[in-house]
Amino acid sequence: MLALAFTKPDEFRVQRAISINAPQQTVFELVNDYRNWGAWSPWEKKDPAMKRSYSGPASGKGALYAWDGNGEVGKGSMLITEATPSKVSLNLDFEKPFEGHNKVVFAIESKGLTTDVTWSMSGPSPFITKVIQVFCNMDAMIGAEFEKGLAAMKTEAEKKAAAKQAKAQ
Repeated sequence: MLALAFTKPDEFRVQRAISINAPQQTVFELVNDYRNWGAWSPWEKKDPAMKRSYSGPASGKGALYAWDGNGEVGKGSMLITEATPSKVSLNLDFEKPFEGHNKVVFAIESKGLTTDVTWSMSGPSPFITKVIQVFCNMDAMIGAEFEKGLAAMKTEAEKKAAAKQAKAQ
């Protein structure tokens, strides 16, 4: 098993995408402010008692979100390093269940009446990650969570867009 772990790649990347029937700005606001993540992030629902803290600006570059939760969510932090209507980039740092330092990017592309969102995460695969990859398909495991999150983001963004449109009429 350990020999097989050595054959795993030194880096990983997981990516999923969805098309949302809402304006780019609506989607951007859901991603750019960590206080909005409870409406769509699958990890927010895994531990209702999770301790959360926010620091820095309320949204955008420099916004920091830290959490400490159960075994499903662990402990870590996310820092927004870039925030434009078309892209939000984060540094994702885990402390528990094991240390990890990854890059997360939300590409948010306006397509007229819809917005395409691509959620990706990449990072190094230290030996412990390679061992886990022998037993678990990281792309399938993390990708399934991304798919849940994107579906919830779609629901939330479309609900907000419909409410805004109804209010305008």
